[in-house]
Amino acid sequence: MPSTLREAAIDALAASDLDEKVRLTNLACRLWFSRRLGLHSATDPSHPGRPGRPNEPELVSPRFLPRRSAHTEEGRIVLIHALAHIELNAIDLALDIVARFARETMPRSFFDGWMTVALEEAKHFGLLSRRLQSLGSRYGALPAHDGLWQAVEATAHDLSARLAVVPLILEARGLDVTPSMIDKLTAVGDLDTAKILEIIYRDEKKHVAIGAKWFRFLCARQNVNAAERFGVLVRESFRGDVKAPFNDRARAEAGLTPTFYRSLSPRSR
Repeated sequence: MPSTLREAAIDALAASDLDEKVRLTNLACRLWFSRRLGLHSATDPSHPGRPGRPNEPELVSPRFLPRRSAHTEEGRIVLIHALAHIELNAIDLALDIVARFARETMPRSFFDGWMTVALEEAKHFGLLSRRLQSLGSRYGALPAHDGLWQAVEATAHDLSARLAVVPLILEARGLDVTPSMIDKLTAVGDLDTAKILEIIYRDEKKHVAIGAKWFRFLCARQNVNAAERFGVLVRESFRGDVKAPFNDRARAEAGLTPTFYRSLSPRSR
């Protein structure tokens, strides 16, 4: 049984069996929220460097991934598999913030927030995995890519950079694209998958809000302008494009106003 949150997060992060990863994530949350864990100690295990994974899916370049489509069952399986891969990575992204930055001087509520995120990402992964099974497939049956974890490695040195890139770029992108996916799935009659994405969309808005709250907290503590600092960190630490169009309303509801991201998108300049 873990004695600290950092140990519990590392245990879950390192687990290669995905059922065990979800179980350990749930255990870490239960122990933390019942106040049965310290935050960190000198005897915590070493960070694994990368999350534990089963042998599948095969990781390939994004250009070799099969095409997603809402219009055929095969295309929807590809879409759901890709989303399940994102949610699995999101579990590890939340656990990694806790495991990697537990020694930072942050309020306890910071760690409350990220363990809530980990718990909800585990829920999303379970929903999508079961949906794949109902369609005669499974997570791991198709290839996937490693881009999300590459963003973790690029921001391992700096909590502000991590918050800028992971919740405020990568998760915020989900707010932009998920409503149209829901509409397309509804139009073709796949209401079961659409309902799952509605749950994910509501939760992801909260996750972006958690990221925005703590990014602003760090900027205020450092006495720097949050939007300007965001731009600097994204340009330094994010390799991809900040793509328009943006769901300005959902982003604003999560505390991410256009002053943060408009200047970073070529289509918005």
